[in-house]
Amino acid sequence: MRLLDAGEAALVVEFGTTVDPAISDRVLALDAALQADPPAGLRETVPTYRSLMVHYDPLVLDRAALAERVGALADRPAAARAAAATWTLPCCYDPVVAEDIGAVADLVRRSVAEVAALHAGGAYRLYMYGFAPGFAYLGGLPEALAVSRRATPRPPHPANAVMIGGGLAAVATFSMPTGWYVVGRTPMRLYRPGQDDPFPVGVGDVLRFEAVDADTFAALDRRAEAGEVVARKEA
Repeated sequence: MRLLDAGEAALVVEFGTTVDPAISDRVLALDAALQADPPAGLRETVPTYRSLMVHYDPLVLDRAALAERVGALADRPAAARAAAATWTLPCCYDPVVAEDIGAVADLVRRSVAEVAALHAGGAYRLYMYGFAPGFAYLGGLPEALAVSRRATPRPPHPANAVMIGGGLAAVATFSMPTGWYVVGRTPMRLYRPGQDDPFPVGVGDVLRFEAVDADTFAALDRRAEAGEVVARKEA
């Protein structure tokens, strides 16, 4: 474990240097421990692939005291974490919305149908949200789909794009330029501002993708736009 200062009001607790479920479990265990018994002055915790950023008020919580508290919690045997939920998200792989699936097929020397089947056959861990609201970083991409990110970003993709790149997968809630490849689109909103559960899918949960055709996608997208959670959740 390594402690890094991020300015004068945040401490980064780093557990490793790789994308690994065991490292993520340690990150989430420390996060849960701090949330269960927060010291005075704790403002926010932000889990990532391999670290936990702890925001605090330095006028209330001393950095040395926080470091000692974090070290003690990190050294404890991790409490059993509640079983992760598994979510099945509908995903349309039609090239009309999966704008880069043909390019990926060329890169991995597979057909478009094979790329869609490989992607839909994976089980993806949601490691973190970051970069933009609801931007979900996922691990578990099948090795056969491991492609590098683009050397030059592509024009803005549609909202709720399902993407791959750099050996990882992602879901982007908002339209934006990207260096990832868009291989599908889901009607599910991972970020739902104004709702009681703005982030219905939790960090550490497992995502699967279920192929749907363009008409089904359009119908589900209308329901999601009206506020419905259109993914299936299994405890």
